[in-house]
Amino acid sequence: MDLIQRAKNICLTPATEWPVIAAEPATPGELLGGYAAPLAAIGSIAGFIGGALIGRTVPFLGYYRVPMVTALVMAIFTFGMALVGVFLLSLIIDALAPTFGGQKNSSQALKLAVYSYTPAWIAGVLQIFPVLGILGIFAAFYGVYLLYLGLPHLMHSPQDKSIPYTVVVLVCAVVLSVVITAVGAMVIGVGMAGRGALTRSNDVQFDKNSTMGKLDALGKKLDESNKKMEAAAKSGDPNAQAAAAIEGLGTLLGGGKRVEPVGIDQLKPLVPVTFAGLPKTASSAEKTGLGGLMVSKAEATYADGADKHVTLEISDTGGVSGIVALAGWAGVEGESEDDNGSERTHKENGRLIHEKSSKNGGTNEFGVVIGDRFVVSAKGRGVDLAALKTAVAGLDLAKLDGMKELGVSR
Repeated sequence: MDLIQRAKNICLTPATEWPVIAAEPATPGELLGGYAAPLAAIGSIAGFIGGALIGRTVPFLGYYRVPMVTALVMAIFTFGMALVGVFLLSLIIDALAPTFGGQKNSSQALKLAVYSYTPAWIAGVLQIFPVLGILGIFAAFYGVYLLYLGLPHLMHSPQDKSIPYTVVVLVCAVVLSVVITAVGAMVIGVGMAGRGALTRSNDVQFDKNSTMGKLDALGKKLDESNKKMEAAAKSGDPNAQAAAAIEGLGTLLGGGKRVEPVGIDQLKPLVPVTFAGLPKTASSAEKTGLGGLMVSKAEATYADGADKHVTLEISDTGGVSGIVALAGWAGVEGESEDDNGSERTHKENGRLIHEKSSKNGGTNEFGVVIGDRFVVSAKGRGVDLAALKTAVAGLDLAKLDGMKELGVSR
């Protein structure tokens, strides 16, 4: 299941996507773990950023942020309850099917619940900036429309009963949401909404080089962006609102700064004529994006007949470099292994490194992040991981590191 393509299809072409979904097999693990979990995490992460890093304007109290620990607990709880909630809703959909002339099928009901939530989960990113939160209501209503379109295909309810079926499910979903909110209040504590559980943005000081210090600095930058968005919203000027929204998103994805990626002419010389002992067979370069959210990339393929094939990419994440940096700040590390191969993400000499090795002749991968901004990635068949790692080390990584401040404005 391609998560991005599925999310795109269900949102843009639901009439043709529902029959496809109805016919394909899917386990609860695939639906909840492979699809629902990544999308539900969007709102949880955005809520954490919006509450703990950006903050909220509270009447009579001023501008506040939720404490980091409280915000983290809230994020974890909302993520867990999102999955629990969609599962419970699927049970309701399944139980109501015979009442509206449909057929009970727990697997199809879970598909219907999960995919109908897609627009609401995607819109969860709006929690980063409270002024845009109202747009989430439209996403929720669109999810109801998706549910209405999907009922005849997945639960086989008659078309003339789809509207009352949808209405009853919607009422149950609202009640379910109220119950989950009440449980959340008990778990997290009602008092967190009061002044005692909030902290002014400048009350706590962190070491500026620590993870929390860098997150706090990002939060202060986002404070400024949020205020600009509020001012634009009050002005009523749609152009100013759009510009402020793009600037705010650019600030977030840039890690508190605006980064214009280097030109492709600066990346192309870093792509060698031979790599991992193989000759270059093709190459390309591009610089794409929107406004301040630009990225640039130089790419080349190397091959020796059909047995050996390697793709090398050197990218300047530019406008979205903050996400790359955040992974480094947070110390994102881990490893896994199964019968097919092994995968490892770790830090080496201050650089984030990703390694993936196949045990059955598949693709091997090696990637490294330079200067919290540039990503060098090599993927190959017929070339082992050690050879890829050696080939990447032979590139002029020091030159890349020396360009990490180019195009940066704070």
